[in-house]
Amino acid sequence: MSRQIKLIWDFRGPASAKTAEHHEIHLKEYITIEKLPITITGFEIKNEMHAIAFMVVTDEHMIQLRDALKPHRGELYI
Repeated sequence: MSRQIKLIWDFRGPASAKTAEHHEIHLKEYITIEKLPITITGFEIKNEMHAIAFMVVTDEHMIQLRDALKPHRGELYI
């Protein structure tokens, strides 16, 4: 089984939660349009001034999606 990598987009400021939530919608749209086998997306509120949107990808798709979507960072997903 290949590794799973969580691609992360950070949002900061008082509207960060709504922005991250909205960004997840666009991630799901991209997955649908590109017919990608990705099922894990989401957003998390870290605190009142920081939230993230994310998608979990495999090694196989990571480079392609990193270059196309420009996430701020990534980490191994366990």
